Amino acid sequence: MINKCKHGVSIFLDVLSSCLMPLIPMLIAASMFKTLAAILGPDMLHWVSDKDALYILLTFTGDAGFYFFPIMIGYTAAKHFNCNVILGMFIGAIMLHPTFVQMAENKTNFNVYGIPCHVQNYSSTIIPILLSVFVFSYIEKFFNKYIPQSLSAIFSPTLSIALILPIALCVLGPLGSIIGEYINYSLITLGNLGGLATILCTALIAAFWEYIVMAGMHWLFITTIFMILAQEGVETIIAPSVLLAAFTVGGMCFGTLLRLKEKKEKSLAVSYIIAQMIGGVTEPGLYGIGVKYKRPFIGMMCGGFVAGLFASIVGLQVYNFLPVASFLALLSFVGGSTLNLIYAIIGAIIAFIVSALVTYILDIKENENIQIKE
Repeated sequence: MINKCKHGVSIFLDVLSSCLMPLIPMLIAASMFKTLAAILGPDMLHWVSDKDALYILLTFTGDAGFYFFPIMIGYTAAKHFNCNVILGMFIGAIMLHPTFVQMAENKTNFNVYGIPCHVQNYSSTIIPILLSVFVFSYIEKFFNKYIPQSLSAIFSPTLSIALILPIALCVLGPLGSIIGEYINYSLITLGNLGGLATILCTALIAAFWEYIVMAGMHWLFITTIFMILAQEGVETIIAPSVLLAAFTVGGMCFGTLLRLKEKKEKSLAVSYIIAQMIGGVTEPGLYGIGVKYKRPFIGMMCGGFVAGLFASIVGLQVYNFLPVASFLALLSFVGGSTLNLIYAIIGAIIAFIVSALVTYILDIKENENIQIKE
């Protein structure tokens, strides 16, 4: 059973790698634009204001690479699952249509062919579109096989999309959201128990946070944080773990950097570290290092777990949550005692060093990474 689980996880990571690795150049470019905006803007050097045309340009250029991620994944996933790539992108575009996004923001009741639809914003998510294209590939093959060739050009794509709509929008897409809601409820309940349960809860969130981000469930946690802050003025369970977990990605990339031999791979690892530490973007490191080599994920989880334990033991408190993954995240801990900020800095260092150290010790096997076919 254990071997089957390992094999299943390995297959899933291989699929992720095949679908995400071609997007790394886009992620790097997008993260660099966000980095420039963070450096030049009001968050750091104050050279340009948030109303300046240059700042606005850098911001929406960087955001575009992540907001439209489902469309990009629709393309690469369709190539991986051997179905029509344009239709794969079309499914991603449907999930990002302004009307659908607006319904999600307004919490509008909606149905697909009479089937209730749990509407949500799928921007920057991966798993919903990945699952949708996977199922779509079988639907398309079915219609291509049984529809006469003379009619296939018209009816096959139309019927395939018509059938995937309720599956994607009513089942596969909301699946991550539904799971996330239960996780949120469980975490808040555990956090209220106190003692060992709270300590373990904080550590586990930090250990698995980046997986939650990859699954597209992170906005539910972020929403929960804002709700708690609005009611209590301080949050001590989820937010500290979330903020410290970002530094595990930089640490994982640094530990891998020390093991890499090829100059090109080393330069990419450096760009991933800069993207996280300054730009606040973890995706390049997650997909370019974690998914590609697999073992660094263990280092990342260890760093998160230890940092989460530290945060819980010293009682880290977040007063003004900044949902960023750069060093600016430490500003979220400002508002209480100076010691709280000092502990936050120590926690970030722990997350980075432990992740780097475990990753370095475990080593990587460069010959095991996934080679993407051109």
